[in-house]
Amino acid sequence: MPFLYDMWPTLVANKILKKRLGSTNFIADYPSSYEQPLLDCADIDHHSHETIPNHLKEKHKYKVFVSTWNVGGIAPEEDLNIDDLLETNNNNSCDIYVLGFQEIVPLKASNVLGSENNEISKKWNSIIRKSLNKDQRDKVHCKSSHDDFQCIISKQMVGIFISVWTRRNICPFIQHTSVSCIGCGIMGCLGNKGSVTVRFQLHEASFCFVCSHLASGGREGDEKCRNSNVAEIFSRTSFPKGPLLDLPRTILDHDHVILLGDLNYRISLPEETTRLLVEKRDWDSLLENDQLIMELMNGNILRGWHEGPINFAPTYKYCPNSDIYYGCCCHGNKTQKKRAPAWCDRIVWYGKGLKQHEYNRSESRLSDHRPVKAMFTAIVKVLSEFKSLENMSLSERFEQINTPFEVSATDEIVCRKQSSFRL
Repeated sequence: MPFLYDMWPTLVANKILKKRLGSTNFIADYPSSYEQPLLDCADIDHHSHETIPNHLKEKHKYKVFVSTWNVGGIAPEEDLNIDDLLETNNNNSCDIYVLGFQEIVPLKASNVLGSENNEISKKWNSIIRKSLNKDQRDKVHCKSSHDDFQCIISKQMVGIFISVWTRRNICPFIQHTSVSCIGCGIMGCLGNKGSVTVRFQLHEASFCFVCSHLASGGREGDEKCRNSNVAEIFSRTSFPKGPLLDLPRTILDHDHVILLGDLNYRISLPEETTRLLVEKRDWDSLLENDQLIMELMNGNILRGWHEGPINFAPTYKYCPNSDIYYGCCCHGNKTQKKRAPAWCDRIVWYGKGLKQHEYNRSESRLSDHRPVKAMFTAIVKVLSEFKSLENMSLSERFEQINTPFEVSATDEIVCRKQSSFRL
């Protein structure tokens, strides 16, 4: 302990100084058939799009899957099956998958203050890859270079981890990938709480996904700390302007924005009342007292944001490896914090052109939280010439693209600096 106290100022300073806002310091896959990555490079100048007549543009619908899961610091086994979460067994796969996690490592001092341990995030990406590409592998017995889904962004900050995957045939049309990490935890700056936000542009639409873990606590007034975390995340998150200084810089500048995570909002009722209503499955009475819903209705945070109807049981807090809520299975221990059930894990969205089709939970017993998932349709403007290219093989595309615009030198530099290797 004396060593920790002596090293505290240095450790804190290093963690703060190493936080890079709007950086390309993340992990991603790239098509192996090209020497240079296509992300951020196969781009028509964003400003030039505005001069192209609308009759040369079409609207295309992309299916977007989003999930959030607090895994409680439990490392996954290599054979963990997440097909139920991703719904890969129903032949209804999406075009984009965004998976957000919280507490992928225990939130102890060595993890919060020490160097980042990426071994667990690599395990999660391996599990995601296996689930998303299972059918593809079974059909052709191929190597991973032929995976139907590839990772375009993967970023960890302490226990917060987000991983974004897209169909391989749309990877060349994704540009301006970037991440921004905001710590709101210890001393108001460390990463045990906070957000990892990722953004990219698909054709002419910008997407932004905010994976968050907000302040915990079930006492009266704790929701104000969570509101403060949200305000900090939205005010401090920023992205590069781009070579022509016209790319979205803040979260709300983007066309499609989705906030996901363990937002930690509780139910403002006595614990006994909450448990009784949960036992009766009276979701309506519980949701009337849900802190996040009340904060949204009162306009205290996230004005203009949307959340789909909640028709599933509270996702927090369960006894280990069971379907019993924490506190129900140990009535004799009066000193134990019982922590009433709550919908801590949420997905909300902002912006036109997003339509939600599903909002539900999955039933994995890995941690004391249940995963939550949502499916959306996103409307994206696509140049008519490029839309036909999505059905071609990757090797045919550059031969077919004939455009008067050139890739800027700045974008080339971004490509070379960006980390690009397979997990």
